[in-house]
Amino acid sequence: MSPGTSVVVGYDGSEESERALAWAAEEAALRRLPLTVCHAWHWPYPVTYIDHEGTAIVRRMGQHVLDHGVSLARALRPGLKVHGRLLDGPAHAALVHAAADAEVIVVGGRDEPAPGSTALRLPEHADRPVVVVRPAGRRSGEIVAGADGSAAGDAALGFAFEEAALRGRCVRAVYGCWEPGAGGGRDLALFHDADAVRRERGALLERAVAPWLAKYPQVDARTSLVVEPPRKALLDAAQTAALVVVGDRGTGGFDALRLGTTSGTVLRYAPCAVAVVPSLRAGRPSGRE
Repeated sequence: MSPGTSVVVGYDGSEESERALAWAAEEAALRRLPLTVCHAWHWPYPVTYIDHEGTAIVRRMGQHVLDHGVSLARALRPGLKVHGRLLDGPAHAALVHAAADAEVIVVGGRDEPAPGSTALRLPEHADRPVVVVRPAGRRSGEIVAGADGSAAGDAALGFAFEEAALRGRCVRAVYGCWEPGAGGGRDLALFHDADAVRRERGALLERAVAPWLAKYPQVDARTSLVVEPPRKALLDAAQTAALVVVGDRGTGGFDALRLGTTSGTVLRYAPCAVAVVPSLRAGRPSGRE
């Protein structure tokens, strides 16, 4: 994935979107990128009932919401380059299209997002990292990354270390290694011996983290091997975290699912901000950087 040219945030005038706007403005400033504030409007009736005058009114209302978001972002971060973009259509689809060259997409979400909400649908479809900012999220604390040796886990580690370097935070790489149903053959047999699981999975975790430690020596990082299912391990770690970073799917995902079960559970129930990073972002550093 090529580096992005901006940070994109979805804004609809709600309190949740104002929190997302503040996060995104800080993210853009730290990354030295412009901020693109997006608002998606749409005519709420079937096309057969379209009213051109009414549509123009609805569009103008959307433009007013967008203008307010742009003004708010500029007030939050004076000197930051802020652009507004009015989008047409369902928010998640419009944001995916608008963020084709974004570095990060930021949206607001409730403590437990409703089924079908933008906070849940956007990470399923985006090919860029999506940060969902929560109302009760902490402004301080460590950055937790879900690590399991998969490409998605590697993508999560890379994003977590990058965020930690930008924000001066520490990283905790968490591997919930007790998931017998996700493996087969030798992996399944391994779960008859908890000590063997700890040895093998612990070594895997250290190998996964090592390249990122080499690339970001300024980041204070630790590993945490938890003999629990990954969902429980990450949700427990999220209780004191500022951000939890997960890949779109791990070693136990089903191909038919756009988002892995662990990632989906963390996205729904973590009390802090959650970043979902697509696997195509994966790629370990060479160690010579």
